[in-house]
Amino acid sequence: MKIVTWNVNSIKARLGHVVDFLKDSQPDVLLLQETKCPEADFPRLEVESAGWRAAVVGQKSYNGVAILAREKIEVTADRLPGDDGDAQSRYLEARIGGVRVASVYLPNGNPIGTEKFAYKLAWLARLERHARDLLASEEPVVLGGDYNVIPAEDDVYDPQDWVNDALWQLDSRRAFRRILWAGYTDAFRALDPRPHQYSFWDYQAGRWMRNEGIRIDHLLLSPAAADRLGASGIDRGPRGRERASDHTPVWCRLD
Repeated sequence: MKIVTWNVNSIKARLGHVVDFLKDSQPDVLLLQETKCPEADFPRLEVESAGWRAAVVGQKSYNGVAILAREKIEVTADRLPGDDGDAQSRYLEARIGGVRVASVYLPNGNPIGTEKFAYKLAWLARLERHARDLLASEEPVVLGGDYNVIPAEDDVYDPQDWVNDALWQLDSRRAFRRILWAGYTDAFRALDPRPHQYSFWDYQAGRWMRNEGIRIDHLLLSPAAADRLGASGIDRGPRGRERASDHTPVWCRLD
């Protein structure tokens, strides 16, 4: 099973890229973030015409996550547990072909020192609790998405440029590591130790052309999924297209 995560930064703006990616890359599961549209406006017809099923949690203009798959999608959660008052569309979980997958879009958290950063840390704490609960099922679990966390210095072109950014704060990185310490594996890093492999390049200041990126899109695997990890990687191709998302797909294969 090939599972891919991709922050598309508006499904409507990037629909042609997504359909082309499905055709060319042939994933079994595609986890999307920042779809930026209500569920009713999701381009379901175009996706289904290409041979894919879709589960969607949407929100007008902001956030939004989706799961696309060839097989039946059995939705198990349409929000992250732990805060019934949280109305932001950032989490969607489903069982597909015997694997539990989730499309995750963490809060950005900027600027630090504000309620936005507090919300990010609270959201990470909720995710850690739920991730631990999922381990009890002993199912293969893949939590994939845009975590808005740079895990280590090897994952950023210049840490000094990010010292005041929520993505690089020690509290953010500690919260991310707690999920790993609970028993999850970073699929990309498990097989590729090379530094400076990125999944996001800002549109500003020619970051893409100079390869000044960060790695913030991750696939975290439970032990039952990590035991089946056969390959993983970052597909830079879509980032080089005209009118591309500022993120590029990250993938893994479970044998």
